[in-house]
Amino acid sequence: MNASLQAIAIDSPQYEAEAEYFEYSKAANPIAAKIISRIPYKTFPGALCATGESRVIPLDLSQELGCEGPATGPGLTANFIRLNAGDRLALQPNATSQVLYVIEGAGSLAYGDSSFEWSKGCFMALPGLLSTQLSATADARFYYVHDEPLLRYLGVERTQDRFQPTLYPAAVANAKLREAAEDPRASDRSRVSILLGNRNFPQTRTVTHVLWAMYGIVPAGAVQKAHRHQSIALDFIIDCPVGCYTLVGAQVDEHGKIQNPTRIDWEPGLAFVTPPGYWHAHFNESTEEAFLIPIQDAGLQTYLRSLDIRFT
Repeated sequence: MNASLQAIAIDSPQYEAEAEYFEYSKAANPIAAKIISRIPYKTFPGALCATGESRVIPLDLSQELGCEGPATGPGLTANFIRLNAGDRLALQPNATSQVLYVIEGAGSLAYGDSSFEWSKGCFMALPGLLSTQLSATADARFYYVHDEPLLRYLGVERTQDRFQPTLYPAAVANAKLREAAEDPRASDRSRVSILLGNRNFPQTRTVTHVLWAMYGIVPAGAVQKAHRHQSIALDFIIDCPVGCYTLVGAQVDEHGKIQNPTRIDWEPGLAFVTPPGYWHAHFNESTEEAFLIPIQDAGLQTYLRSLDIRFT
């Protein structure tokens, strides 16, 4: 070794102050060892944004996750937004990807030089470099997901926009979903749904490079068979009759039935967390359709080749 380099190695113990060493079996699976927490099941009722002043309402699980908040999962924050008629709200998380679904109301959005009007049932995908200005002409509520916790964990700031603000009008999204539902092969598929895409991300076919947004129907009397994936799902129930629910569990038996499941009963406006890697199935035991939106970090997971969707 070069003498000067050897001197640095010997005489610079401060560079070793943060170094640690672990025997492999005690560190390779920190979840099993309970060093890091699992993502919990959690529901958030729509009543959280039913009344009150205009505001963003984070669905925060940072205490359970042991991370800085607000965060609903390690890399994502889900929120409700209430925006009363005549009010304005500014959104500017340190995020690269934002998706909003308009639960009710009408108004306009401005992002830099881009502006458009929105109404009930619209989806909007936004980058994060600039501030978003929301204005309401009628009392409005939103379901809103962004990736600020991911950037916070990486210790980075957004530096560029990867796509333009994008509007998915309700009439177009509904028509595309109905087209999928009326396809003669729909009953042979695992689900009746569409994925929102953006032409900037042809490899992942997702709404942003980080986020995936699905708009789906669970038909009357249908069961969406158990499946799992390695992305967290932040689910929102748009509308449903009584008799709709999700079963979630860590394992399935030889018949594909979820063992010792947790049951999540649906109601309109409900948001809930489905942890990554857990089997889950959706049930509609009514005589009417139900509608839901799962938003996931599956854009990122797909790009990393780690999403690993599996069906029983």
